[in-house]
Amino acid sequence: MTEFKPLDDKTLVAGQISLADLAEAKRYGVTMVINNRPDGEDAGQLTSAELEAEADRLGLDYRHIPIARGMGPSQIEEMVSAMSEVGDGKMLAFCRSGMRSTLAWAVACRENGVPREDVERCAEQAGYSLGAVEHLL
Repeated sequence: MTEFKPLDDKTLVAGQISLADLAEAKRYGVTMVINNRPDGEDAGQLTSAELEAEADRLGLDYRHIPIARGMGPSQIEEMVSAMSEVGDGKMLAFCRSGMRSTLAWAVACRENGVPREDVERCAEQAGYSLGAVEHLL
C-alpha cells in the first residue's frame, strides 16, 4: 500500500497510487482524489481513465489536474476549486512522489489566505520542502 501523508486535517498526499489504494483512501475518509500526474509519465503507470473509473465505482470524486513542467494559474485555480468543494470529506492528492501535489496544495492554501508559516510547517512535517514555489507563497 502507498503511504498517505497528512498535510492538514482535510488533505493527504501520496506518491503514485494503485487501484487498491483508492479503497484504502476511502477508509481514511477521503471523498475526493486528485491526480497531479500527466498520463504516460512513466511506463506502466495507471492512466487517469483507469483511476477515474475505479474512483467512480467507489463513489469518490475524481479530478485530473496534471502538472508536467511547473504549475500555471489554471492548475492552481483547479486546486483551489477542489479544496473548496471537498466539503466535510478529505482530499487525497498524488503524483509520482507527492512533491508536485504538495506544492500545488501549498500555493492553493496561500491563495485561500492560509498563513505561510502554517503551510510551510505542514509541508515540512510531511517531509516536503516548498523551496520550488517559495516565490509563489
